[in-house]
Amino acid sequence: GGGGGGAVKTRKPDNTAFKQQRLPAWQPILTAGTVLPAFFIIGLIFIPIGIGIFVTSNNIREYEIDYTGTEPSSPCNKCLNVSWDSTPPCTCTINFTLEHSFESNVFMYYGLSNFYQNHRRYVKSRDDSQLNGDNTSLLNPSKECEPYRTNEDKPIAPCGAIANSMFNDTLELYRIDNDTRTPITLIKKGIAWWTDKNVKFRNPTGDGNNLTALFQGTTKPVNWPKPVYMLDAEPDNNGFINEDFIVWMRTAALPTFRKLYRLIERKNNLQPTLQAGNYSLDIAYNYPVHSFDGRKRMILSTISWMGGKNPFLGIAYITVGSICFFLGVVLLIIHHKYGNRNTSADIPN
Repeated sequence: GGGGGGAVKTRKPDNTAFKQQRLPAWQPILTAGTVLPAFFIIGLIFIPIGIGIFVTSNNIREYEIDYTGTEPSSPCNKCLNVSWDSTPPCTCTINFTLEHSFESNVFMYYGLSNFYQNHRRYVKSRDDSQLNGDNTSLLNPSKECEPYRTNEDKPIAPCGAIANSMFNDTLELYRIDNDTRTPITLIKKGIAWWTDKNVKFRNPTGDGNNLTALFQGTTKPVNWPKPVYMLDAEPDNNGFINEDFIVWMRTAALPTFRKLYRLIERKNNLQPTLQAGNYSLDIAYNYPVHSFDGRKRMILSTISWMGGKNPFLGIAYITVGSICFFLGVVLLIIHHKYGNRNTSADIPN
């Protein structure tokens, strides 16, 4: 049998500068004169940065309340086994005291634990063109939404598992002064990303004033108490552009997460936003987490130029800076002691 002709395959790389490694290269020559100052400079730059970030992070006020109600003594214990649609909703009140006042704008979050919004099937279970107001997708949602695509032969708007599991507890904050309860104004707009609210999420096209007509022929997600066009009374925060809904639809990467719920704006510069003192948190407890050992919490937090409370970054800078500085000192001592031993070239005998 004859072998096939053609060029003989060679294993030799092509004769190019790249493949023959003839490209110009920079090879640093590490001497004590270059390495030691580098260590000290890194140390001297990193340590002050770290201290600055650490102090900034520590100045952020944060207060957290777990209101899951697993402990028998908790006021929310009676609500532990609620279902999505229990009417009237179970309500509980938790009293708490702020030791320190919150000076600047306060951000109110809800936090969930042991809730995996990052599961592959869950993350894909949505129809983005439906959420973007595409009228054909509204009535014929994507297959990715199964088994939350249709209910009783009507398309679900918004379809999918993410929307179906939307957080629906209501949290209200009151200040208690000598037994009088003053409600604290919670602002519900401005909590979603601008691009989400104005670009990615749109209501179906048509008569913008009549959302009920726009969503005609669709049905609400199975777990929702009311349809999507009744999420809010204000037309510019209703339907698919409801900010609570938009915030929920941006899935969290980790099983313990927090999502922005409300803003408490500073009234004037003379008084803190939240004075130290007694408060109560009123909860309409609708969202069941006990079945999967989840936890629910409410977080009040101020922010700084670097965002929320994050002590890790400052500690990391300080640690790296200190290690570099310490190594610089050690190497300096070694160099001083042993550096001038053999001035002759290192030629093995």
